[in-house]
Amino acid sequence: MSKATPATLALDRAGVAYTLATYDYDPGGERVGLQAAEALGAPPSEVLKTLMVKADGKPACVVLASDREVSMKRLAAALGAKSAEMMKPADAERLTGYRVGGVSPFGQKRSVPTVIDADAAALPAAFVNAGQRGLQARLAPADLVRALGAVVAAIS
Repeated sequence: MSKATPATLALDRAGVAYTLATYDYDPGGERVGLQAAEALGAPPSEVLKTLMVKADGKPACVVLASDREVSMKRLAAALGAKSAEMMKPADAERLTGYRVGGVSPFGQKRSVPTVIDADAAALPAAFVNAGQRGLQARLAPADLVRALGAVVAAIS
């Protein structure tokens, strides 16, 4: 497994301190974030999932704890949109350059607005996908907010 991904390169360029952790990714697993938390021995609230959505038809990125569900109504409000919906997996892969299960908020092919759940942003440290299935970066969510210019909102 390569440790140099567009995500880790973006983290390095942004000056974000992080450590990498790997786990055996199960392509048949239903809930990737929960699977990662179990494999890493970390609480699900500290393993953040990255979702790609469309708000009023425009792409956006969402980061929240792997054991939470996003409220599309709250997300739309945080993005100043009328509605939000999940992006189709194939569209997410094309837009980000990552495969589903390995989507990182960092180093995507195209910069899009990012929203991080307020509870996740308040954590001292958390895991976020590092751009490859089975590769996670442990970092301070405050650095995620700063590096991405993310909006922090109660979206779960």
